[in-house]
Parts: sequence; structure tokens; C-alpha cells
Amino acid sequence: MSAAGRYLMESGQEALRLDLKTDPRALKRQARWGGVRPGMRLGDFGCGPGKTSFHLKQLVGPEGEVVAVDRAEERIAYARAHYAAPGIRYVQADIRGPLAALGAFDFIWMRFVLEHYRGSAFDIVRHVAGALRPGGVLCLADLDHNCLSHHGMPPRLERTLFSLMEHLAQAADFDPYAGRRLYAHLYDLGFEEIRVNLYPHHLIYGRARPADLFNWTRKVEVAARHSGYPFEDYAGGFAEFAAEFRAFFEDPRRFTYSPLIVCRGRKPAGAGAP
Repeated sequence: MSAAGRYLMESGQEALRLDLKTDPRALKRQARWGGVRPGMRLGDFGCGPGKTSFHLKQLVGPEGEVVAVDRAEERIAYARAHYAAPGIRYVQADIRGPLAALGAFDFIWMRFVLEHYRGSAFDIVRHVAGALRPGGVLCLADLDHNCLSHHGMPPRLERTLFSLMEHLAQAADFDPYAGRRLYAHLYDLGFEEIRVNLYPHHLIYGRARPADLFNWTRKVEVAARHSGYPFEDYAGGFAEFAAEFRAFFEDPRRFTYSPLIVCRGRKPAGAGAP
């Protein structure tokens, strides 16, 4: 989000992009590691198009419940249309606002949320933790070195990409290093049994899959195009930058990866109930 609250990737195709790029097998592996168990009441905060909520519901089973929250009307509508299921409730709300109406949770899942709140991530984690029952688990997942780990990129393109991400950090409150901060958030809140794991989120080499090409070109077409960055190294401005990035990404020699850091901790049993 920017200071004005605008989502960096907002577009008419954002729900589709988020849907296509979500790997259910990886999601379930991370959620099981985080401690999702049958029978839990689980909050999926920042649920996007509902694909994560649908698969998390499978993990909590028929006796469990998922309350899926996103601030975007378009993504909640997409979730209700594509991922409705018994035991899932989709709620349009801002997780920075009051949460009491959602009830108390055994487990809260927040994946790819804090990267959009560079300046207020800790305050959001502290606020969300209030919706956990004592002894409940908060699981945070975000990328580190987001969009910045490539090999084979032309020097001009690499230099511009790093400058662009720094611009987005300042102008749009985006945090390309959100993942490395997750442990400290839980530690500073006094959470117990904190554990951290690291997964390859993007691992792309050879011919790009259509879903990866769509995901990465949408990042350029939406976030970079509307960033306000001047693209001074390109005589043709943004269009020339976008063409060079696409040519790089379509080259099967290209190597791209992004580390995903997943951090979970337990709210102390003596902490107050929400």
C-alpha cells in the first residue's frame, strides 16, 4: 500500500494473477509446517482471490472453519464465485481496522501481506495478534529480496530494477525485504515456540511457464508502469524498459528465484483474550 492506501498491484486482472500463481501443494506444505491442524478456527488475513482459503479449509477439515478476509471488493467477489465451500466465510474488511466482529482464532495465516506495509508492518502484526486466542498460532509468510534475484540480466536492466524497487519502498511503502523481518516481529511481541523456515517461492529456469510469464509481466505492466519512476536509462522510457524485461524473462538462459520465509509463533497462554 502507498501512504494513500493504494494497493501496488491493483488492476482488473489481479485476482486472476494471484489465483494462477498460487501453488496449492506448496501452500499446504507451508501451512502444515506452520501448525494448521484439523478442527481449528483459522483466519486467512489478506486472502486475495480465495484459493489459499479453499485449500486451508481442507487442512482444518469438516470440523474446522476458515474466515477469509480481504479489503478488496473485487477479490472477495472472485473468491465467492470460484472458491465458495462449506465452512469458509469470506469477509470484505481491512485487517488494520477492528477485528472483534470476526471472533477469536486458533490460527491466523498472513501470506504476502506485510510486504505492502513497510512502515507499519509491526503495528499490523501486533494488532492482528489480538484476534488470537491465548495459545493460538500466528504464521507469517513473505518474500525476501523480492523481484531482485536474477542471473543473466543486462546491467542496465539490473541497475534499473534495483533503483525501481528502492523507489517503490519510498513512494509506495513496499518492502522487498519483508521476509527477513518476520522473526523479529514475533520475538518483539513475546511469542513463544517461534520457528522459521525458508522455501524457494520462484525457481525459474529454462523456458518460462505461461503462469510465470503472466505473473512477472503483470508486475511490470501494473506496478512498474504506475510507479512514477522516471526510467532515465531508457530513451524510450517505460515501454523500452518493459520490452527489455520481457526479452530477458523469455530467454531460457535466464535464472530467477525468490526465497519465501515462513515464521510461526505461539501467543503466550497468559496473554489476554481478544
